[in-house]
Amino acid sequence: MCKKFYITTPIYYPSGRYHIGTAYTEVLADSIKRYHGLKGEDTYLLTGTDEHGQKIQEKAEEVGKSPKEYVDEIAKIAKDLWSKMDIKYDDFIQTTEERHEKIVQKIFNKFMEQGDIYKGEYEGWYCVPCETFFTETQLVDKKCPDCGREVRLMKEEAYFFNMKKYADRLLKYYDEHPDFIKPAYRKNEMINNFIKPGLEDLCVTRTSFDWGIKVLKDPKHVIYVWVDALTNYLTALGYMSEDDSKFKKYWPADLQVVGKDIARFHLIYWPIFLMALDLPLPKTILVHNWIMMKDGKMSKSKGNVIYPETLIDRYGLDATRYFLLKEVPVSQDGLFTPEEFVERYNFDLCNDLSNLLNRTISMINKYFDGNVPLYNGTPNEIDKELEDFTNVEIKNFEEKMKEYEISNALQEIWMLISRTNKYIDETMPWALAKNEENKEKLESCIYHLTENLRKIAILIKPFMNDTAENIFRQLGIKDENLKTWELIKEYNKISNVKVIEKGEPIFMRLNVEEEIEYIKNLMKK
Repeated sequence: MCKKFYITTPIYYPSGRYHIGTAYTEVLADSIKRYHGLKGEDTYLLTGTDEHGQKIQEKAEEVGKSPKEYVDEIAKIAKDLWSKMDIKYDDFIQTTEERHEKIVQKIFNKFMEQGDIYKGEYEGWYCVPCETFFTETQLVDKKCPDCGREVRLMKEEAYFFNMKKYADRLLKYYDEHPDFIKPAYRKNEMINNFIKPGLEDLCVTRTSFDWGIKVLKDPKHVIYVWVDALTNYLTALGYMSEDDSKFKKYWPADLQVVGKDIARFHLIYWPIFLMALDLPLPKTILVHNWIMMKDGKMSKSKGNVIYPETLIDRYGLDATRYFLLKEVPVSQDGLFTPEEFVERYNFDLCNDLSNLLNRTISMINKYFDGNVPLYNGTPNEIDKELEDFTNVEIKNFEEKMKEYEISNALQEIWMLISRTNKYIDETMPWALAKNEENKEKLESCIYHLTENLRKIAILIKPFMNDTAENIFRQLGIKDENLKTWELIKEYNKISNVKVIEKGEPIFMRLNVEEEIEYIKNLMKK
């Protein structure tokens, strides 16, 4: 039976263009999905847009549109961007869809019937952009502790979810499931900052606006956006619907990818909701950090925002994806600077990868008329060292991917690329070609270079699919079996392969000063 892998990303509040920080979440999830698909697993990726709440109603009014018109337009912007970034999602859910709204009402009713929800009155501080309530002590300089914007004092009738009822059970689950939260330090943040001080019951309805899913038994109340938004991971699979086959197949999620700004909702509220529904929890929730700029978070007012489509149009999709994934270690913030982007492009992609391919193609054409020589399967000492190093790096790569350490996994690939480049300098094929006695050594050298490039192409496929296919094409590898994970550790698999007549650089070196200035101007716009 094929192993399944269900992965989700947050559904995004529709606010217009998505910057590279939001794009990073999708690229990260998409790469993980592609990796598991490469290994033969049945993968399913869910994303979408979170379309209810006070801030959306107010924004729609500002632009003179109905909320539904507004969110539909923004959902299209999201879909267009994910298409441009080649995000292979399997479902895109909008929380205004009937399939979602009906089930959210059923879930809310279930909470009410089993006594998890009670009616009361809320009075406190509310941040509209973050859609979050805060106590006065949680405010920072009387502003939202998360985004730093103004908060409103709200007083209204509301329903509350009894979070305290599940607090001990949640702590026990944390202890018994060490892989539930990655990186591990996020668990301590939740415990020390929110649970140990006393977990507050959560306000789960609003009455001061009406753009939301109505409570069936009390329709003047609309369901709080975090109950609504979080449950999309279930409703998209058909939970509580007439056709729940996908839910039975894919739940619990193997991985849910979220940014650190919404960690609390996913690491506390979400597992408690699932416990109340008597459902298994996701196997892992991966909380990634942010892409920061030199002067802090990206902000239009600072003039430091960069959008992914502008980078793609200039530098290509794969270069953009590579930079985002390499530059942001999941456990800490990454830094975007024009200088670093250009440097990564020139050194990692041009000098290391592209140059390795070009040198190999050139030598195959020069010494063997474009035909990759056959390999007798008996490596000499230097070839054996390369084979052993390659297999160790593949194993290291797998270990990093298992822990969802994508930046470190890419580092392992580039260590292999570097070692393969060094192998050329060690073997000196140009010297071997001068003496007929060294023909076997030359054949083995060129064969190992070709095989390592094949393996490198397989390794980068989840992150840079077009580049991987370009490498296969230039090497003349048409057999789809040679592109699979099953054969990545095998040598002596290439035969009857002819490379292209003239190598084509897969990345062209950039003019450093010119491109740095170009990116800086993009940010100012």
